[in-house]
Amino acid sequence: MPEPTGETPSPVFDRIIRGDARDVLDTLPADSVHLAITSPPYNVRIPYRGYADDLAPEEYLRWLKTVWASLHRVLVVGGRFVLNVAPTSIKDFRPIHHDLSRDLRDLGFIMRTEIIWYKQTMGRRTAWGSWRSPSNPHIVPSWEYVLVFSKGQWKLPGDPKAVDITAREFERFSDGFWAIPPERQRRGHPAPFPEALIERLVKFYSYRGNVVLDMFGGTGTVAAVARRLGRHYLSIDSSTEYSHAAAERVGRAVPPSDAPIPAPRVEVIASATSGSDRS
Repeated sequence: MPEPTGETPSPVFDRIIRGDARDVLDTLPADSVHLAITSPPYNVRIPYRGYADDLAPEEYLRWLKTVWASLHRVLVVGGRFVLNVAPTSIKDFRPIHHDLSRDLRDLGFIMRTEIIWYKQTMGRRTAWGSWRSPSNPHIVPSWEYVLVFSKGQWKLPGDPKAVDITAREFERFSDGFWAIPPERQRRGHPAPFPEALIERLVKFYSYRGNVVLDMFGGTGTVAAVARRLGRHYLSIDSSTEYSHAAAERVGRAVPPSDAPIPAPRVEVIASATSGSDRS
């Protein structure tokens, strides 16, 4: 278990990698990542750079299941996986979060909890389905799920001195309803994470000095927050544009003075395109 000194636990971390998520995961050491946070492409035709977000539903789930299997290998025992996902598919109102949690449990992940991220993105209500009629009214989701899993066991071992969450933060974050506005500074990305969401997850589920991964890293929100909070990081994305934006952003994140986490290196691992999403 890494101590909170800021020394790199392995030369493969503190990097921004342009490449296919599964291919890059397969190059990482087993049992080396403490916390993974990601939001995969939603498969609803979002205009990501370098990825067609419109697979057949079963193909989409098969592809993601191969990524989850590769992730399971690299997580430490007790390591956490945090998956942000919309409550339903916009195309057919399929509850995709049920499919994803089923596949993860089939791979051996332990489901810990689900957090309701209330983001309320609709400023004006319009007629979805039947207007003012019980004929066929539709609910417009104002939330997303944050599903949390562990590998092998519930407890993540670590140094108590490497805990940085305050008592007040712990009380607030342990309530599973998180009202956090969506990110407005998109930095060229159509669906970025808000830093406040990632900060809560990093503090609640990891120690300083741990390794935090985002395999669909986008413009680097997870990596930037991890570095700022004294964690090592790895951000993977298939887009050259997003990868360079992530490196610039992570480089601007100032780590704690007693945990000088290195600035990012950008590397390319040649592979097929896997897409990118939230961060």
